Amino acid sequence: MSKPLWTFKEALVATDGYDAGNGDPDLTSVSIDSRTVETGALFVAIRGDNLDGHAYVAKAFEAGAAAALVSEDIEPKIDGVLIRVPDTLEALNQLGAAARERSSARVIAVTGSVGKTGTKEALRLALGASGTVHASEKSYNNHWGVPLTLANFARDNDFGVFEVGMNHPGEIIPLTKLVRPHVAIITTVASVHLEFFATEEQIAKAKAEIFSGLEPGGTAILNRDNPHFEFLKKCASDSGVEHIITFGSHHEADAKLESLTPDGNASDVGAIIAGEKISYRVGAPGRHLVMNSLAVLAALHASGADIQAGAKALGTYHAQAGRGARLQFEIEDGRVLLIDESYNANPASMLAALESLGETPRAQFTRRIAVLGDMLEMGNTSFQLHGELAQPVDAAGVDVVFACGPHMRALYDALPESRRGAYAGNSKGLEDALLDAVQAGDAIMIKGSLGSAMGPLVEALRKHLQQLGAQPV
Repeated sequence: MSKPLWTFKEALVATDGYDAGNGDPDLTSVSIDSRTVETGALFVAIRGDNLDGHAYVAKAFEAGAAAALVSEDIEPKIDGVLIRVPDTLEALNQLGAAARERSSARVIAVTGSVGKTGTKEALRLALGASGTVHASEKSYNNHWGVPLTLANFARDNDFGVFEVGMNHPGEIIPLTKLVRPHVAIITTVASVHLEFFATEEQIAKAKAEIFSGLEPGGTAILNRDNPHFEFLKKCASDSGVEHIITFGSHHEADAKLESLTPDGNASDVGAIIAGEKISYRVGAPGRHLVMNSLAVLAALHASGADIQAGAKALGTYHAQAGRGARLQFEIEDGRVLLIDESYNANPASMLAALESLGETPRAQFTRRIAVLGDMLEMGNTSFQLHGELAQPVDAAGVDVVFACGPHMRALYDALPESRRGAYAGNSKGLEDALLDAVQAGDAIMIKGSLGSAMGPLVEALRKHLQQLGAQPV
């Protein structure tokens, strides 16, 4: 019989807590959300800026939680097995540290201005061909997401994959020291969070913080094509990193792209990984996914995993909801393609998404539509960066642009009249014009920062097509 994720006593010791209530249950998972609690879970009541998890302890027990981790200063009148601690977030960090300490798995951490979640998911898939993999759920890459992911790290996993994010200097250091990776990937450095960073080099320096937690003898995997490569390489060396593997199309890259053949739905790739020629397929379109797949296979090499089997597994890769997921609908006169890029946006990811839209075959989809919301946290350069999207819109062969948000007005005004679909101050104001315009043969890409609320447009379009009798295919 397999061991539980945690025994109650193990959790008690790891968090330096004291027990309250009767019971000594085995714990099957760790959760901070009462809506997703599984039977046997340890519910951790986190105090956030807007919500206090202590208000949901009773609901967590009703949903099947076996125990709850709560602050010692709350009223003791809670029915259920409790672990009381001074600070529940700190206790969650301690639980995560204990999970990392007991693990013998090979651990990989991923950061970068764009591509973290997609690379994490590709690693989950590719490493799965060589053993059991534990990876971050969704984009759990911040001060509570990383320890939560670690706390759910089973003692017998073969590999662990952790996404590490930031939008201010210094945020990665405590996270990488908690994860203690054997392999650290920086996908790329680009102009993001410019509201908080004066230059791209400052962003690169913040991303390089991931090296501070790298285990002795560990490996850094760096993008050889990125203009900040030499700076990141120096940061890695200054941090005592012993092994550096590079990836990209650069002739000196260790994991080097040799050929890329897109077909609109996927990409066939020829590459050299650690001196070995390899051919494989990435099951979703986009050059950016192909480039990050090189980093994935480099990480497999550094982790002692099966590269050939991992590369084969990438053929089943699919983009995630909000991050390039593709939905096709059959309607009366043909098909409509909906590309969901609604989760986030910055100049680098916007370029990648537009390029991917431009790869959709005209034989299947005769009109390319981009529905674009504001890229946030761009600082004083925001209007300039939005206006400069006109060139990649043109390069991608986009036929019509629907735009919303005060900053995206700069792009809309830069477009010729023939490419202007509609403009609105916010995404809701764009809904009617977009739904009225959709027709068979359209490929529609919806993208914007999370705060631009582009996700509701995706749902509105999906419902509209279904009301027209469209069938997902």
